[in-house]
Amino acid sequence: MSPPKPYLSYYDIRLDTEDIKALKNDWLTDSAIAFWEEWLEREILPKYPQARIVLLRPVVSHLLMQTTDLKNDASALPDFRKVTHIFLPVSDSRDRWNADSGSHWSLLLVSVIDRVAFHYDSLGGSNFPAARRGVERLSWVLGVPLKFHQLEDTPQQENSKDCGVFVCILMRHLLIKRLLNANSNEKVSMSMAGKMVDSRGGRKEMLRIVESLRKEGERRRSASPFAGSSNEPPRID
Repeated sequence: MSPPKPYLSYYDIRLDTEDIKALKNDWLTDSAIAFWEEWLEREILPKYPQARIVLLRPVVSHLLMQTTDLKNDASALPDFRKVTHIFLPVSDSRDRWNADSGSHWSLLLVSVIDRVAFHYDSLGGSNFPAARRGVERLSWVLGVPLKFHQLEDTPQQENSKDCGVFVCILMRHLLIKRLLNANSNEKVSMSMAGKMVDSRGGRKEMLRIVESLRKEGERRRSASPFAGSSNEPPRID
C-alpha cells in the first residue's frame, strides 16, 4: 500500500489523502478535526476580537488525557488565564502515543467562568469515562473545580462513523450560536434539544472548504516566482 500523499497545508495543519478519504465517508482523523478547528479560528473568531475562546486540537487534548506527567506536560497547553471557554474533542483512545487510535469522538465545552463542563456524546454515554477523565485533568490545570454535565439531549448518530462530524458541527453551532452571538443579558442554554445534525451535509461542506482552499493554494503557487516543489501540497498561510 502506497503512503498517503500530502493534499493541503493550511497554516499549522497538513491534510493528506487519507484525511480526505475519511472526510468523505469514514471516522474522522485527528488532522481532519484539527483542520476544522483551525478554520474556525481563522475564519470565524477574528470577527469577534473580544472573544477569549480556545479550541484545543485533538493531539493536545490527547496529551492532556494520556500524559503520565501532567505537571510538566501542562506547559505544552495554552495559557488559560484569560480564557472564558475551552472546546476539547475527546477520543476514547487509550494509546498515549497515538491520538488516532480511538474509535469514538465526543465533545467537551468547558465554561471556565461558570466552572462547568458540558459533554456532548452522539453515541449515548459511550465516551463518559474519557470525558470525566479529561474534565478532572483540566480542572487540575486550571486550578478550579469543574462541575461535569452530561447533555442527554445531544443529537445521536445513526452509524458508527459520524461521531467526528457531529463533533465538528456541534462545535461550530455552540461557538457561533451559543457563545459568540449570545445576548449578554440573557441566560444561554447549552442544551441541544431539537438540534438536527446533517452529517452528510456536514461532510460535503467540510470537503467544499478544503477544495476551495486547495484551489486558492494552487493559484497562489502558480502566481509566485518562488513556487516550491511540486511534491509539496498547495499551501495557505
